[in-house]
Amino acid sequence: MRLQGIPTGESWSIEAIEKHQALIERCETDLMPLTWSVVESIPVHEDIKLARAGHEKYVENWIVSMENLAHCGIKTICYNFMPVIDWTRTDLKFKLSTGAYALRFDQQKFAAFDLFILKRANAELEYSEQELAEAKQVYEQMTEVERQQLTNNIIAGLPGKMTEAYGIDDFRAMLACYKDITPEILRDNLCSFLGKVLPRAEALGVKLAIHPDDPPRDMLGLPRVVCTAADLELLFGALPSPSNGMTLCVGTYGSRPDNNLPAMARQFGSRIHFSHLRGVCLDPKEQRSFYEASHLDSDIDMVQVIKELLQEENRRTEIGLSSGDIYIRPDHGHQMMDDIGKAVNPGYSAIGRLKGLAEIRGVIQALSAHHIGEL
Repeated sequence: MRLQGIPTGESWSIEAIEKHQALIERCETDLMPLTWSVVESIPVHEDIKLARAGHEKYVENWIVSMENLAHCGIKTICYNFMPVIDWTRTDLKFKLSTGAYALRFDQQKFAAFDLFILKRANAELEYSEQELAEAKQVYEQMTEVERQQLTNNIIAGLPGKMTEAYGIDDFRAMLACYKDITPEILRDNLCSFLGKVLPRAEALGVKLAIHPDDPPRDMLGLPRVVCTAADLELLFGALPSPSNGMTLCVGTYGSRPDNNLPAMARQFGSRIHFSHLRGVCLDPKEQRSFYEASHLDSDIDMVQVIKELLQEENRRTEIGLSSGDIYIRPDHGHQMMDDIGKAVNPGYSAIGRLKGLAEIRGVIQALSAHHIGEL
């Protein structure tokens, strides 16, 4: 949960937080109440990522938002450091063999957009001859309506986005701002931001949980710095504060074949404060392409990931940590059954997410009942 309608860079007031908190937690006396436990996300202003002159005011506003959330008892904050665009998909209604619809990222469509719609300067240097030919063919086979839809899907803002919607010219201008920003510079800017935020987070008992770049690789000439286990090692090595943690987004990290999710859950267990438990299936012919699969039917060993998270929670209990829970959510779900006929935000239909949550809870119950350490 996060606050909508507050421009990126402005602070969240206690009044606004409490109003939203009441909306979530207000409950009839005979029903089970809800609790707002995790914020996802406080957007990080683009000037912070670029370390522009005057960006310090946005850092201060971010800290004020964090302080006000902590005042209201909300002490786990998911955030990301993705330049220009948030999570990116080419297809918002990819039909599966079940008849349900999923989100999909198609590398060839994305290349067609980059090369022939956006026409990014020197983009062709980042593609092989075969990729250029395939992208051109895909572009030429699309109708104008399909090209506009692809453009909207990528740059006009998805539900759940942290960035503003762009027109094509504004999008090109924002990309140009990063032409001299290398991954090393962006990582330094992230560490500079956290260097100011983490001391206050520690004092407040707040846990920060950085979300990975989605998809987790460089794209559109933009640097990305939260994609792999090696990236996390650099981040936690530079800033070892216990408040400096991660969101284990299984689907995002899993969309890279070189990320081993059970191993990452084990390696970074003490740093995981939040987890998105969804999976993806990679295209065997083009592993940069993927669709969001059913929660327990993907390329990822979700059962083993959940086992690792439960073992980490047990470890925290054994050493006496008072706030050892790892918050989870099923994240995206398929549009299915009578949700297909409804106007729903892509990835956020009710039935598909409830199905995923039921499956995840079933795994948790089964592992817990059979003593996870013995499995």
